[in-house]
Amino acid sequence: MKRIAILGSTGSIGTQALDVIAANPDLFEAYVLTANNSADLLIEQARRFEPEIVVIANEAHYTTVKEALADRPIKVYTGEQALCDAVQDSNVDLVLASMVGFAGLRPTISAIQAGKPIALANKETLVVAGELINRLAAEHRVPILPVDSEHSAIFQCLEPHNAIEKILLTASGGPFRTYTPEQLASVTKAQALAHPTWSMGAKITIDSATMMNKGFEVIEARWLFGVSPDKIQVVVHPQSVIHSMVQFEDGAVKAQLGMPDMRLPIQFAFAYPRRLPSQFPRLDFFSVRDLTFEEPDTRRFPCLALAYEALRRGGTAACAINAANEVANRAFIDDRISFNRIADIISATLDHIGQSSDSSLETYLTTDREARAYAASLL
Repeated sequence: MKRIAILGSTGSIGTQALDVIAANPDLFEAYVLTANNSADLLIEQARRFEPEIVVIANEAHYTTVKEALADRPIKVYTGEQALCDAVQDSNVDLVLASMVGFAGLRPTISAIQAGKPIALANKETLVVAGELINRLAAEHRVPILPVDSEHSAIFQCLEPHNAIEKILLTASGGPFRTYTPEQLASVTKAQALAHPTWSMGAKITIDSATMMNKGFEVIEARWLFGVSPDKIQVVVHPQSVIHSMVQFEDGAVKAQLGMPDMRLPIQFAFAYPRRLPSQFPRLDFFSVRDLTFEEPDTRRFPCLALAYEALRRGGTAACAINAANEVANRAFIDDRISFNRIADIISATLDHIGQSSDSSLETYLTTDREARAYAASLL
């Protein structure tokens, strides 16, 4: 029995992870469940899965959650420090880091410092602090298992004794793949939230529409697989059947294919190195009429180019663009800015915030605060 702590159990990844646990009750146990604001769903999950520990990060909801679970032998805590403490519980065997955004960084570091294997769905952790996370993971001998569908695909394609020549990171292209610059200038929040392939939370869906999500995945791949940015090529593949590919030094290319279902990479990370049987939908090759590939257009989607630029600059540059993106993404969702202003704000913040080569947590926290403040001043 593998006891799992789910950071962000009420989000899209967290709820699908609980589906995997429910389907394999003899193998996995939901030991820790956490949420930020979704108290009602957290209560519902806790009553169903009977975890040992529940954490509601937003202290305003603590009394509600505590009282709702008073009849159960469940420990209920609140606050950011409680998240960090919960993942260090001696009974936790694996931590699924699926909190959205910068908020997932400190709890993930706490889990690594406690020697807990990480199933990583929070790409911002490596975007913001990839150098620090890799150093800590090596120091504490902690495996980081990718849960993002693309990075899971790359991981599954690797050959231990053969070097990577190129990573081919696939992208659906989002809902605006064929839009002209004029059309992009007037897109709405509702349009941006209507992803053609994947069902995700609002923040990640907007990031997919701007292709910032793919830019972050480029940065994540750089740290996960130890390759230089020039060896990571984004390939737009609208059908989302090929989840990513690896090209080796002899020119051979391996691809991982499957249905666009996040439960598969979640289960793969939970059970690794085993593959478990599942009832997930199977890919029917006779129903797949075309597999098409396009070069991304960074003129229409400059966020992707900004991610590569942040990698080129190094240091805390990626931390700065992540902070600016979170501010601009939220502002777009709140109808405060237009779609195209998201990239403008990120670009201006990247140019304004100085890049430090110091890879300490304190430096990343400072950069995040400064970048958020500057991005907010541009709204």
